[in-house]
Parts: sequence; C-alpha cells; structure tokens
Amino acid sequence: MTTAYELQTIDVKNESSRVDGPLSSDMEEIRLSLDGDGAAYERLVGRYEKVISARMWRFTRDTFKHRELVQDVFVEAYLSLKTFRGKAPFEHWLSRIATTVGYRHWRTKIKERSNRTVPIEEWDQATWEEPESMEPEKAAEILHSLLERLPPRDRLVLMLRHVENRSIEETAELTGWSRTMVKVQAWRARNKLKKLFEAAGLEVD
Repeated sequence: MTTAYELQTIDVKNESSRVDGPLSSDMEEIRLSLDGDGAAYERLVGRYEKVISARMWRFTRDTFKHRELVQDVFVEAYLSLKTFRGKAPFEHWLSRIATTVGYRHWRTKIKERSNRTVPIEEWDQATWEEPESMEPEKAAEILHSLLERLPPRDRLVLMLRHVENRSIEETAELTGWSRTMVKVQAWRARNKLKKLFEAAGLEVD
C-alpha cells in the first residue's frame, strides 16, 4: 500500500538549468574567471545557483545553514576551477562538489550531536499523524527528520537513489564509490530506514 511516508522521488533533471548554460558557454566563463574576471564567475553562479540551492535543501532545512552550504559549494568550486577539464557538463562537476559539501555537513552535525541524541524509545509518537490525513509537506518533514537519524553514508545514498532518483552509475560518480558499494549501501540504508519507521509506529512499504 502506498503511504505518505514512501520515499518521495524528485526528478532532478527537471530542476536543472542545463539549457541556460551549454558547455561551450560555461567553458568561456571559466576561462575568463581563471583570467581574473570576477563578473564571469558571478555569471556562472547566477546560472547554477537555483540548481545548487535546490540540491542543498536536501542536506538541511535550516535556512541560515542552507545559504551557508550553497556559498560553500561555489567557493570550493571557484578554488578548484582550474581542475575542471570540460569532459562532462559543468553542472555535473558542480553537483559532485555539492554532494561532498553536503556529506561533510552531515558528518560534522553527527559529531556535534553525538552526545545528545534522543533514543528512539523516547520519541513522542503522539506527535505523528496518520498518513492518510497528512499533508505532503508534513510527510516530507517527517521523512527528513527520520533520515537525520541515519549515519551520513546511509542518508547520502538514500537521497541520491530514492529522493533524486539517481541511477547506480550516477550515484557512484557523485560519491566516488564503486557500483557494488552503492548497491550494498543502499540495501543496508533502506533496511535501517524501515526500522526507524517501524520504531516510530509509522507504516512504510
């Protein structure tokens, strides 16, 4: 049975602005940026800011931290700009940096709250609503909350495979893992998430 708690698939390709930034145009802006033209890099940021902003929202729902992560992505991209060779679209290269930045944020957050994590047994189940009566936005917030209780690697593979609907090959490229590792990690992560749903008294397929 389909419930409001199923992993919500989002077609990242439809959020993309590839048509606004063909590779040839990107390469020219990159060349100008490396030559010291600050306005050229600002144009690149403007071209891909919406895509990266949507992507980083997957990693945090805190507005201030979200803006910070988006800025971090473009700062790291600028510092690494000379390594871009144009063998793949600039957006793909930028997405890998975004994945690294987001994953690092999760790892840091886990360390910061490792000593104050609330045990699953102490969750207030009365705060959860029945799936049939829940708004999609509420369901998404609960999913995000449960994902936060997983280790960063598990969250990352679930986000890429089942939220962004990335293929195994794309997930491997973005994470730097082997295809086998992606499959194993995804299987383990799904089982862990299912247990969290069950512990919270929620139904999931």
